[in-house]
Amino acid sequence: MSDMNVVAPEVHNIVDELFANAHKAAASFSSFEKDRVEAIVKVVAEAAQDKAEFYAEWAVRETGFGNVADKHQKNLLNSIGLLEVLNVGDYVDSKVDYDKKIVSFPKPAGVVVALVPCTNPVTTIYYKAIISLMTRNSVILCPHPAAKECCVHAAEYITKIAESAGAPEGAIQVLKEPSIPLVNQLLQSDRTNVILATGGPAMVRAAYGSGNPAVGVGPGNVGCYVDKSADISTAGAQIVFSNSFDHSLPCTCESVVVANQEINDQLKGAMIAAAAYFVTEEEDQKLRDFLFPDGASYPAALGKSAEWIAEQAGFAVPQGTKSLIIEIDEISIHEPVSKEKMFPVLGYITVDGAEQGIETVLAMLELMGKGHSAVIHANDPTVVAQYGAALPVCRIAVNTPGVVGSAGMTTNLTQGSVIGTGFFGRSSVDDNVGPNQLIQWTRVAYHK
Repeated sequence: MSDMNVVAPEVHNIVDELFANAHKAAASFSSFEKDRVEAIVKVVAEAAQDKAEFYAEWAVRETGFGNVADKHQKNLLNSIGLLEVLNVGDYVDSKVDYDKKIVSFPKPAGVVVALVPCTNPVTTIYYKAIISLMTRNSVILCPHPAAKECCVHAAEYITKIAESAGAPEGAIQVLKEPSIPLVNQLLQSDRTNVILATGGPAMVRAAYGSGNPAVGVGPGNVGCYVDKSADISTAGAQIVFSNSFDHSLPCTCESVVVANQEINDQLKGAMIAAAAYFVTEEEDQKLRDFLFPDGASYPAALGKSAEWIAEQAGFAVPQGTKSLIIEIDEISIHEPVSKEKMFPVLGYITVDGAEQGIETVLAMLELMGKGHSAVIHANDPTVVAQYGAALPVCRIAVNTPGVVGSAGMTTNLTQGSVIGTGFFGRSSVDDNVGPNQLIQWTRVAYHK
């Protein structure tokens, strides 16, 4: 056996201890009634709210990604904000359908192994821990090494709060020294009941290839068509807000604006008024040389501000610039601007009408991002219907910023920052991932 296939004894010891604690906690937790679960969740969410800004600052300082204000907002939405949209009783109480003569009992998965990305670290810790508590599961949190310190601290903080509120010891655990061997052992173990996979494509594929039930997500590449029927000033402001939110780290941020030629000048003016900056031809080349030195995104630009990126590329932009706009002529594998970008740089392309707009966004999705999401600004319901019918995505945000619309903040989609991509994106779920994916139902059905 080669050295690469040997797992060190200490890896087994760490994994064994995590699973022993998790299964003991899950066995106890599964019998808790709604009132006890609600009390635990409420205390944890409020405690997470209290530290939302503290951990936002820590995450930016440790990783260098994003900005404090937006991470603070995400931490709030994924802590106390969850109590406004999720009801513990939906995942704990039995249901009776008298007409169909079926009684349904919710059953927790058991032990959840939850991967945590470095781009949205504490937000994900909060979200996955709280939805695990809501569903009476135990969770083992696996942070990315680049965000290890803030994640471990946040996880241990809410663990202490949860246990003081009555949660079983071991209901929340965190991998303190994450490594590939440790994570692989957790993913592949037959003691794992379900995996919540958020991270890069390699990690998500590893989760799906583990042999265990897994709920994973795929990459985005959000096309945003602006129709001539749209409220142009509103659309321009919303696009810039969304693309620049947390320096474009969320996968629901718009990637390319597809503008109807008839409203091109008007839309550009609205975006400039919202602090977007359209680069000149000379600046375009400098920006490309910096961002895509080998045709792929430069990792050092990930989650950085538009002003920082412009400075590094060698040109100046007005103070307060939120997004850099590159005008492109084609959607192509050879055009990196037409692919997903996790920094506040938007592609911008004009089309002759809705039909060509749809074709352009379809071309983007052929490159990457199938199943994920798209955005449309239009007040013509026929155009919206055509867009929805044509695109192989699981959610389309209409007349709202993609970053909050696709996550269910400004729409009635399921609220959640973990975006299922369905069959199109090689995922097992097409909804935003939440508590529903952590329970299953025993249905007791009487003779008709």
